[in-house]
Amino acid sequence: MDRAIKHLRVALGQVNVTVGDLEGNVDKILEYISRARDMECHVVAFPELAIPGYPPEDLLLKPQFIEENIEALGYLASRIKDITVVVGFVDAQDDIFNAAAVIHDGEIKGTYRKIFLPNYGVFDENRYFQQGQETPVFVINGTVVGVNICEDIWYAEGPTLAQCLGGGAEVILNISSSPFHVGKRAFRERMLSVRASDNCTIVAYTNLVGGQDELVFDGASMVFDEAGHLLAQARIFHEDLLVVDLDVESVFRTRLHDPRRRKERLTFPSRVPIIHVSGPSTTSLPPIETREREETLSKEEEITRALIVGTRDYIKKNGFQKVVIGLSGGIDSSLVAAIAVEALGPENVIGVLMPSQYSSQSSITDALELARNLGIKTYTLSIQEIFDHYRGELQREVFKGLEEDVTEENIQARIRGNLLMALSNKFGWIVLATGNKSEMSCGYATLYGDMAGGFAVIKDVFKTTVYKIARHINHRAGREIIPENVFVKPPSAELRPDQTDQDTLPPYEILDPILEAYVEKDKSFQEIVAMGFDPETVKRVITMVDRNEYKRRQAPPGIKITPRAFGRDRRLPITNRYRPFLK
Repeated sequence: MDRAIKHLRVALGQVNVTVGDLEGNVDKILEYISRARDMECHVVAFPELAIPGYPPEDLLLKPQFIEENIEALGYLASRIKDITVVVGFVDAQDDIFNAAAVIHDGEIKGTYRKIFLPNYGVFDENRYFQQGQETPVFVINGTVVGVNICEDIWYAEGPTLAQCLGGGAEVILNISSSPFHVGKRAFRERMLSVRASDNCTIVAYTNLVGGQDELVFDGASMVFDEAGHLLAQARIFHEDLLVVDLDVESVFRTRLHDPRRRKERLTFPSRVPIIHVSGPSTTSLPPIETREREETLSKEEEITRALIVGTRDYIKKNGFQKVVIGLSGGIDSSLVAAIAVEALGPENVIGVLMPSQYSSQSSITDALELARNLGIKTYTLSIQEIFDHYRGELQREVFKGLEEDVTEENIQARIRGNLLMALSNKFGWIVLATGNKSEMSCGYATLYGDMAGGFAVIKDVFKTTVYKIARHINHRAGREIIPENVFVKPPSAELRPDQTDQDTLPPYEILDPILEAYVEKDKSFQEIVAMGFDPETVKRVITMVDRNEYKRRQAPPGIKITPRAFGRDRRLPITNRYRPFLK
């Protein structure tokens, strides 16, 4: 008797969902299910917690939210016919679980509960979820499929191993919501390749895409064959439906030639539950078009796309239409404006020039040229008379006889913040703050001044990287958007005569590597000095970072693009007397 040839057509629904929008998320999932069914897919998988959105954070402490998420799953299941669907939701049974439902023809055939709950960096899953205990496999179209969730596949001896050895899984479907940072996608790809080859299994990995508060998800869902070769990849930073025909027979052939697996299986402690979902189809499917992989993105393009997606989703998902930006003629506000135009369109971006007696004519000219290049509307609101009134009132009695210092500089920044917030209140525009990570690290920013705003686009971008991304913006546009003079003039807050940033800070090419070592890698004073930096400079930088934690706590949220961003990633006490370099 001829042996049946196994095949499986898999779709990965790389969707951009919104936390808490249960109805909208289900509608989007149903749309992608319909598309997958039209392409005669046997199974379609959606990201981790796709129904409630990811990460739902303390919404998970609300029983009503849990109940409505389960009701949404039930509604979704009732609409599914002639296809198997794997989708993330919050399961509840005495406690709650980060779970994946496997649905076929209107029935939830089984549930997988996430076992490895990440509790580092931006993750707090031990705060919310109970750990799963079982590693079931599902027979879909006659193929044994192991379903697991995000972190589960990062462990070599985790659920994937159990499902392959204990359950004979030929395909692993991993549903994920893996946040972006620079370099992570390449690391993720290497890990998935190794997991596929080590287990002689096909790995299909579907990832979330889009922005959620400070997090951005890059998508790039992937399928690897049993030898660890990349078969297909979804688009990066875009919604997508990736459809791949899997040669399941190749898994069987490869395993016949691999004696390691036989010995490992003999010593494996247990078998796993096997849940039958659907029998093998005898219908031959027409071949689908092979998709070419998107070209490798440069670091600058990765960051640019992340900033665009993060800005667009934060603005739109929170119900805003337009943004307002204070244009100083400097590199930071120029980059933020360019990103905003890419994200929202020039008609939704307003620039405001707020010159004072210290503003140079070249800065005003640069800001206006930028606005023309971007095609955005601008207003000019001089702060000079307001500042004179502030200063006069304070000098009349309280500041009488005192020398002017940083206080007067900060008053100017706060006047500007006040004007931007007035426009925000009057017209419903959200203010985009323009501070970068170098400034946020050192506290080189004014509370209630240039830190004022609803969203900080480049909060996690060091100043030296700001220049690189700004150059890239011009390069990808094929024209000069950000004027050349913005790149070549010394950076300055222009709050006093002849001021430059380097009056207060070390040069950025020295400052940023020190900050990266201390803030992102937790290197000690001694280790940073050993990298070749002047001890007094290192001590000065560390002191500035440590004493300005209180400012960072009051900064608006911003897009995470590095492995260690302020806020969710790096959590230090404000009241803190630990000074290791004094020992």
